[in-house]
Order: sequence, then C-alpha cells, then structure tokens
Amino acid sequence: MSDETPAPSIDEAPIRNTSERRNSLEKALQHRPEEADLKNRHILLDTTAAPALQAKAAELERQRITDNLKKGLSHRPEKEQLVERNILADSSAAPALQEKQRELEKHMRADSLEKQLQSRPRPEDLVKEGILMSDENPIKEG
Repeated sequence: MSDETPAPSIDEAPIRNTSERRNSLEKALQHRPEEADLKNRHILLDTTAAPALQAKAAELERQRITDNLKKGLSHRPEKEQLVERNILADSSAAPALQEKQRELEKHMRADSLEKQLQSRPRPEDLVKEGILMSDENPIKEG
C-alpha cells in the first residue's frame, strides 16, 4: 500500500455558451416573484432596517415576544380558579371527548327538567289545595 492518494479527476467539459447562460438568466428573472410576494410569504423581511441589522432586529423581536409571553403566563390564573369561574371544565375525560361530555350533560339536564315539568301539578289542582288563589292563575289567556 502506498501513502499516495489518487489524484482527483479533472472536469474537462467545455463551459456552456455564454449567450445560452445569459438567456437562461433572463428567463429566470422574468419569472422572479415580486418583492411584495416574497414579503407576504415571509421569505423577505418586511423591514426598513439595514441588512446588517435585520438579524439583530429579528432576535430582539423574538426576545420581546418571549418576555411578553413569560409575563402573561406569570399572571395566568390557576386551574382551580378557572374551574370555579366555569371557564375550564373539571373533567377527567380526554380533551377530545370533553365537548361530547358537556353535550351529554346538557341533554341529561333537559330530560330531567322535562320529566319534572310533566309531573308538576296543574294550576287548578293548586287552587283546590289552597296553594294558589283563583285570581293568581299563572297561565294567562289572552
């Protein structure tokens, strides 16, 4: 084995015609997206800062957002407070099932209320039992 490494191969292919390269560059430039489109797609920064300062400006903006997020999270109410204020459901169900659970509870309450209303005494019965006066009939005809 020798310590010499083989010499790299040399590309001896001819360089393309310069007019052909110029034409391909012109075609590419014709299909180049507008600056506003690149800014809308977040490829170019929409800033007036000098290019040398844009990276630092972006870093400072990220830091500002991080600081604001930390500040907001430090003032965030505890889970127990959100449950007490009926903002957060106190449920052991998976988050994907909680909406269905609330819907089921709502229908169960409606069914229970409907059942209680069906067994409710009629106003005439309440008048007979002396609970209502005859002129206090809650059902007003009109």
